[in-house]
Amino acid sequence: MIFVDTSVWIAAFRSSSGTEAEHLSQLLDSDSVALAAPVRIELLSGASAQNRSRLRRNLSALPTFFPEMATWNLLDSWVDKAGAAGYRFGVADLLIGALAAEQRAAVWSLDSDFGYMAAIGFLETYQP
Repeated sequence: MIFVDTSVWIAAFRSSSGTEAEHLSQLLDSDSVALAAPVRIELLSGASAQNRSRLRRNLSALPTFFPEMATWNLLDSWVDKAGAAGYRFGVADLLIGALAAEQRAAVWSLDSDFGYMAAIGFLETYQP
């Protein structure tokens, strides 16, 4: 299972013949894509009113993961570890990463923060 970050979705939406779109399509066809709740909200909030209902319907076909108390506790511990390593991450990225880590899944992102999270052992990244 691969948690696909907003950055990849946006790249795929912008260029349907691009590398990200082609690989994302393959992952979707193989039922390998998971959606973190923050990514779902970011995608829906960035969609036009005209496209939002179609996007919502399409995203509803994907397994979507929501934070629980354990997720927030994990984030809390990550904040201390990241700070000790000299990193600061946004709450949305931390939440996406924690949801993926809880499922023992990798994160595919074009955002370098996930690479830094992987470097300090929080999660695995996916490189197509």
